[in-house]
Amino acid sequence: MNASVRLLDRIAALLAKAERTEHPEEAATYLAKAQSLATQSSVDLAMARARTAKKEEREQPIQRTVTIGERGKRANTHLVTLFVSVGQCNALQIDVARNSTYVIAYGMPSDIDLTTTLFASLATQMAVAAGAWLELGQWRSDHYLSRDGYRKPHTAQTARTAFYRGFIDRVAMRLGEARDEVVQRAREKAVVVAVDIASSGTATGALVLRLKDNEVRDFYRSSSSARGAWGGYSGGMSRRAGAASAAGKSAGNRARIGASEQITGRGGAIEA
Repeated sequence: MNASVRLLDRIAALLAKAERTEHPEEAATYLAKAQSLATQSSVDLAMARARTAKKEEREQPIQRTVTIGERGKRANTHLVTLFVSVGQCNALQIDVARNSTYVIAYGMPSDIDLTTTLFASLATQMAVAAGAWLELGQWRSDHYLSRDGYRKPHTAQTARTAFYRGFIDRVAMRLGEARDEVVQRAREKAVVVAVDIASSGTATGALVLRLKDNEVRDFYRSSSSARGAWGGYSGGMSRRAGAASAAGKSAGNRARIGASEQITGRGGAIEA
């Protein structure tokens, strides 16, 4: 078992204990410990990419199974969505188990490592922020709009779900914006890439990203036995979910996604 998987298991155990206890002070202690572990292990993605740039020239795609949570946990669907959002910005192809208890990530080893580390940090930040907001009790007078058009009062569970969805939506947007910025900068260097290939046989910039994406996709097509597509959240709540959704988006906007706020390399069990 590698270090990143052991870390995910430790954080998962702490979050599960926080969820099960009926004592708020004890839950806060578990969440604080989980947050501390995630923060200590967080990776500055830009620095990590610089350190592994040379090594990646020799990397080959692999597949790795990442545990999301125990069977029947409501949060699993949201955590899978979060993992997919992070993974897609790091050139991964991902299969999802029918019951959302695990995912299979396909990609370069360093990209999978970066994804699982960032996922652990974001999942912990999300759980901590949701718990703190729910304690304020604002959800008790809040409402959400159901998919069939009815306005319904929040319960603690629907408020948590709305918070998670808002958080993940905002984080996914930030990840996508950062990814697009990296890709655009690489495209602007396309002329330099052509010169590099002609003079040294070494591809950089946009071409490297495209070649890596293609290599991972080819590996995925030859390795995956998945059929169909993962449907994501299937509950009755629309994205118009009042203050809970807005609070989640605000927390997602504050979430730490790397010291440089960059996502690089486009193309463990976590519970909450």
